[in-house]
Amino acid sequence: MDWKECNMKRLVKKIGADNNLVKSLIKSSQNRLESAKRLDIDKTTCSSVISLCYESLRELLEALATKKGFKIYNHECYAAFLKEILGQKELSVHFDKFRKIRNKVNYYGKELSVEDAISIKEDMICLIKKIKQLIQTTNQEQKK
Repeated sequence: MDWKECNMKRLVKKIGADNNLVKSLIKSSQNRLESAKRLDIDKTTCSSVISLCYESLRELLEALATKKGFKIYNHECYAAFLKEILGQKELSVHFDKFRKIRNKVNYYGKELSVEDAISIKEDMICLIKKIKQLIQTTNQEQKK
């Protein structure tokens, strides 16, 4: 789904920046990521760790979108936001890959191996760091 379609389907809307919401989302994201880091990955915890990492990532994207003046109601539209609004095609592709993995785990009962979960978690943490950098860049641009 592209940004135009997200707008046509009213899955995004323009909003005023809400710094309190942004701070709350960042804090919640940090808590989820910390929870994921504290869990030892085994056959029982694989899906929970991936879900926690994904939600941490999604909350950061929501914070970033809010800073940029958008409310996004669909996870696919976060990928379009990254690609078309922020010009971050590579990050968009990675996020969409994680979205699909999380959906398979959460909604279709896909089981992950411990090795896959460890690798996916590490990759998600890398993307989380990059999204945090985008938030920092946005903060610096807004202060100018």
